[in-house]
Amino acid sequence: MNITLESYQQLIILGLGFAVICIAASRIAPVFQKVNLPIITGFLATGVLAGPYLLGLIPKESTQQLNFINEIALAFIAFAAGSELYLRELHARIRSIKWNTISQLVFTFGFGALSAFFLSDLLPFTQGVDFSTKLSISLLIGAIFVARSPTSAIAIISELRAKGPLTQTVLGVIVLTDFFVIILFAVCMSFAVSLTSGSSFNYISILILIVEIAVSLGIGFLLGKVLNFVISFRIRRYAKSVLIIGLGYMVYLLKFYIQDLTDGFMEHPFTIEPLIICIIASFYVANYTKNRPEFLSILDKTFPLIYAAFFTLTGASLSLYALLDASLVALLFFVVRLFAIIAGNYFGGAMAEDPWPQIHLSWMPYVTQAGVALGLTAVVSNEFPTFGPDFAAFIIAIVVINEIVGPPLFKYAITKAGENRNKGSFKFDGVRDAIIFGYESQSVSLAQQLMKSGWKVQIATRKKPEEIEVPDDIILKHIECVDLSTLKAMHADKSEAIVCLMSDRRNLEACELAYKHFGTPDMIVRLGDRSYYDKFLALGARVVDPSTAIVSLLDHYVRSPQATSLLLGMQPGQDTRDMELKEPSLHGLTLRDLRLPSDVLILSIHRAGQMIISHGFTRLRVGDVVTFVGSTESLDAMQLKFDHY
Repeated sequence: MNITLESYQQLIILGLGFAVICIAASRIAPVFQKVNLPIITGFLATGVLAGPYLLGLIPKESTQQLNFINEIALAFIAFAAGSELYLRELHARIRSIKWNTISQLVFTFGFGALSAFFLSDLLPFTQGVDFSTKLSISLLIGAIFVARSPTSAIAIISELRAKGPLTQTVLGVIVLTDFFVIILFAVCMSFAVSLTSGSSFNYISILILIVEIAVSLGIGFLLGKVLNFVISFRIRRYAKSVLIIGLGYMVYLLKFYIQDLTDGFMEHPFTIEPLIICIIASFYVANYTKNRPEFLSILDKTFPLIYAAFFTLTGASLSLYALLDASLVALLFFVVRLFAIIAGNYFGGAMAEDPWPQIHLSWMPYVTQAGVALGLTAVVSNEFPTFGPDFAAFIIAIVVINEIVGPPLFKYAITKAGENRNKGSFKFDGVRDAIIFGYESQSVSLAQQLMKSGWKVQIATRKKPEEIEVPDDIILKHIECVDLSTLKAMHADKSEAIVCLMSDRRNLEACELAYKHFGTPDMIVRLGDRSYYDKFLALGARVVDPSTAIVSLLDHYVRSPQATSLLLGMQPGQDTRDMELKEPSLHGLTLRDLRLPSDVLILSIHRAGQMIISHGFTRLRVGDVVTFVGSTESLDAMQLKFDHY
């Protein structure tokens, strides 16, 4: 009893110490992103640094005691992979997704396994092993080569705001591939265990394997029911996260219990597959329950913690010398995997009859690997202590190369396909320009008011000139539709502001074009339908809702009448103005040293889209947007000082 108590105490101490290292890793890892390396590389590097070969903060024997963290993380990674398999989103391009998924599975697994078998003499951990072990290792390498990275794919797609046929197909293939690779790995793992243990492998073994997978699928369905029940609890989200993590770990405990129970009367213990169980459970919740949004939110909020713990422990468990020894061979196998991906891509694209320009690009997003590949590697490392650690070092070296090369290739493919909807770059030409879409009394009044403040304004409308009376001082442009050629003809690339007073659909089209192609700094939209609000917000547009604007204005007049009058330009000779710092000579100057006219005050400073708390020692940077209040003449003088010609 005392021994058990001491072991628990030691485990608690180890766990707390590892938690401190994980906190440090979560601070160190983002530094790697600043030099365009994946955050996973940061966690792995921190783990290696804290591991037994360098600082020794995590002794070699402790990594085995902390193995339960791997099991928790693997279950959670499987939950995340299953949740991404959302059938409704795959339906639109099902033919292309189907053929590309099949070809990627067959080609990557086939080429990977065959190459590993025939090039096994180059691998240090296959020297002197028998045929069965060599075949087992080859099958496991082939299976892990199939793994992709849905997390990295979604992150890149979100970063680029990518949308289009290539993006839809690629995401569907990546998610489906990661779903099937876990089943493929489970089959290969069962073969490998049987082959290396010396057990006879016959039709009975195949039948048992089929039963094991079928039982795992059934348990996964039941776990999905339990997950749905847990998510429906009226408790705090972090409590649900703990329960979901606990359920994932219980699957591994159930696996060990069944193995121990059947070990006495079966030649090979009956083994359920935790990864299959967890992926089926999350697939059920994501597709067949109403709790999908909350489930995804819980996974999204909890995943960074799991990621940090898993990859830091993986780094600490690495055999550093084996990793260095495997680096050159890993580069060769990276090329082998790349060739398999390209071959599978062209075959799948041809069978699906995808456009050839898309086929030429669509292999690039499949290079990246991350969590699932490393998770499967950890399973091999734990199951086969003789060659497992060196096997893990070899695979991790390949994954690191894939993580460095993959994301830039992914971004290039999306951009080359024209599906990058990220914000364009804008260059100020020294003239304040604005385009107002929609002709009505409000647009005319706005144009006249802006022109009084020195702006050059155009009004674009689909109405014909003979149908409307145009004031002499207004520049009116007749347009047939809102498209890229129309915006270019109106010199939208030089316009600091675009005001949209059309229907919500046309307003959104105009904003998306301006955002993607011109990087227009200010887009102002009059909202009609609240369902469009989030779409405009995602583009950084300023949304004016007529139903609430008047109430909000009256509220400010009641609470701050002087400030509201000043901001609305109703004080004679006074105004507020946003100015972007363009003058390089003012870069680094503190606010206290900035020579302001006596009637000018600084209200706020926005830097990189965020408002910063400013004081006298705040240093200006080129690109800062500074809000001033003061007399019109003094603001004009400050504008001259801030602009660069």
